Formats: sequence, C-alpha cells, structure tokens
Amino acid sequence: MTDRATRLRHALEAAFAPSLLEIVDDSARHAGHAGARGLDGGETHYNLLMVSQAFAGLSRVERSRAVHAALDGEFKAGLHALSLVLRTPEEAARLGERAPA
Repeated sequence: MTDRATRLRHALEAAFAPSLLEIVDDSARHAGHAGARGLDGGETHYNLLMVSQAFAGLSRVERSRAVHAALDGEFKAGLHALSLVLRTPEEAARLGERAPA
C-alpha cells in the first residue's frame, strides 16, 4: 500500500493537472491533538500548495471544496486536516511561486 502523500499526489494530479504541487506531512506537529494518530501512525495532517489552471474563475471556497471532493476517500480513511494554498498560474507568477524546472 502506498503512503498517503503519494495517494494525495495521484488524486490531485488526476483532478487538477497542477503545474506545481507541494505536499508536506505536518502530522508530527499535531501529535496529541484531535484527529492525530500519534507518532506511530501519522499521515493525518498535511499542508498543500497547488497551482492549477483548473482554479481559474473559482472563488477561494469553491477551490477548497473541489480539493476536498477530490480527496473525499482520504478524508473517510483518516485524513484529518488539510491546510490549503490554491492558486492559478497567474496568481502564482505574481507571487513568485513557480513550478520546478
């Protein structure tokens, strides 16, 4: 079985074809908090930066809902928290967030 970060990456790439996708497992910082599985399990809290043309014309809430819908199976399987930064390529360029070469 693959780790959650790999599954997140596959689901997000399939749904949004991002030009930039950074996934960081932040579970260790949340050990002992609600929804955390502790140091033995982890994989419950993630930070996500994604740049995709699919976000064009969508509000911040609509973008978040789309990502949550794409990852519904992961939430049902124990993903507890997801911190999202979701941008269009134009927004990312203005802010200096560029896809790796």
